[in-house]
Amino acid sequence: MSLSIRRASPSDIGVVFALINELAEYERLAHEVTASEADIAAALFCDHPTLFCDVAEWNGEVAGFAVWFVNFSTFAGRPGLYLEDLFVRPAFRRNGIGQALLGHLARTCVAEGWARLQWSVLDWNAPSITFYKSLGAELMDDWTLCKVTGEALAQLAERAP
Repeated sequence: MSLSIRRASPSDIGVVFALINELAEYERLAHEVTASEADIAAALFCDHPTLFCDVAEWNGEVAGFAVWFVNFSTFAGRPGLYLEDLFVRPAFRRNGIGQALLGHLARTCVAEGWARLQWSVLDWNAPSITFYKSLGAELMDDWTLCKVTGEALAQLAERAP
């Protein structure tokens, strides 16, 4: 069996968008997907992208992906990598693909001199939590993820001086 990981290309946009939707279904968040294939393509394949995608292929078939962007640690004074999405299609799980994708991202961090690799995991997703812990991930229970979207975002923007 053969595994390869490569940067997504414009010809991959259909499968990348399909993987985003498959992940949303798995996470029970399909109702939150408002992006279009064109939105994702514009973010990934512009002149100065701020979003990146690595695709895992198993025997030439797309098995999963990692979507990420560069963030920054003011405490470390260096950039880091924030993993937005990691997904391996169910038929390809238990082949080391998720671990290979995370290892690939860790190698990117080390090669670039970046300070950290970070991501979030849903608290109900016990299989993923167990998997991440097995790789040495530290769950940061003392931090709570926050977001402002939709109407609340518009209202907050209106209150700004």
